[in-house]
Amino acid sequence: MKQYKNILTDREDAARQLLDVIPVNKLKDEQWQIVATSKGGLSLGSLITKRFHNPLEALFMAPIMAPNNPECEVARVSETEEIVINENLVSAFDIQYDYIYGEAHRKHEEDILSYIYQYRKGRPFSSMSDKIVMLVDDGSETGSRFLTALKTVLAQKPKAIYIAVPVLPTDVLELLEPFVDEIFFLYEIDDFVETSLYYKNLEKVEDEEIEKLLEENR
Repeated sequence: MKQYKNILTDREDAARQLLDVIPVNKLKDEQWQIVATSKGGLSLGSLITKRFHNPLEALFMAPIMAPNNPECEVARVSETEEIVINENLVSAFDIQYDYIYGEAHRKHEEDILSYIYQYRKGRPFSSMSDKIVMLVDDGSETGSRFLTALKTVLAQKPKAIYIAVPVLPTDVLELLEPFVDEIFFLYEIDDFVETSLYYKNLEKVEDEEIEKLLEENR
């Protein structure tokens, strides 16, 4: 773990290094659609698209926590109401699926819809049908954001789908690989702790910046 601490300076450094492993000519010529799976991913994606002017979109989603453990995520729902469930945790905690679906609907109505109106002024998620899509995030502890985004985008039948992420756990890399055409990454880490550990400076992305980035990159 120690050898990986602070391996990246900030998101700008991560974007610069990612562009060394992403096939930038294809990214530019085929006008890949960049989709951020978090606020940090949106900031990172904007740094990638700044050079090539690819379209940038954010997919809003919300975690569903265990009923008796507010720190344990057992599922996640996207703005198109696609749900990814951690079957092992649901079984271990003996959680009813009615609870998962009920919470998914509540989170969509109370949280996700407010994000759509606040950050996109009510505009729905762009169609990814027949597009080449690259999902972007600044890190991935469990893979749940990427899995939820994959389920959402794959349902729209894209032409191809990639992932770009600076750091991720080895087991998450192995989990995601079968679902995508390729994963572009800088470091896979066996004993992954949390994304912020691997950056010297990982600034919080404020609401105003999200609105600005989505408006500028429509």
